[in-house]
Amino acid sequence: MSVNIILQENVDGLGVIGDQVSVKPGYARNYLVPQGLAIIANERNVKELEHQKRQLARKLEKVTKDAEAIKTRIEAVKCEFTQRASEEGKLFGSVTSMDLESKLQEAGIEVDRKKIQMAEPIKALGEHIVSIKLDAGVVAELKVLVSAEEA
Repeated sequence: MSVNIILQENVDGLGVIGDQVSVKPGYARNYLVPQGLAIIANERNVKELEHQKRQLARKLEKVTKDAEAIKTRIEAVKCEFTQRASEEGKLFGSVTSMDLESKLQEAGIEVDRKKIQMAEPIKALGEHIVSIKLDAGVVAELKVLVSAEEA
């Protein structure tokens, strides 16, 4: 004999939040339900879960749409920097995520500096591609052009 439950938390070996699983009645009654890890899967709770899933799907769709719009705006921005450089093309300074964040703010795009994916600051002349991780797994590619300052 088993009882159907809906998981409220991730439970190792059982499932993730929102899963509807079958367990032994004692396990549900004595551990999962009192700990707040699950609720009994009666008709009302199942309908509520389905409603929450629909709401989350709509919210995810809206967030994805917004992230795609920001991605389009980011990829349209021309990010150009003029820095002092040596004869070999090495910069005396560097272009950091803070610089990129301020350039994007000038273009009217608010992006958290932590979302700009740079292993290390740009220290060479030329064109560089920098990834910016947005919400819902959307990644924008920002073209950064670094040119030498005229002496």
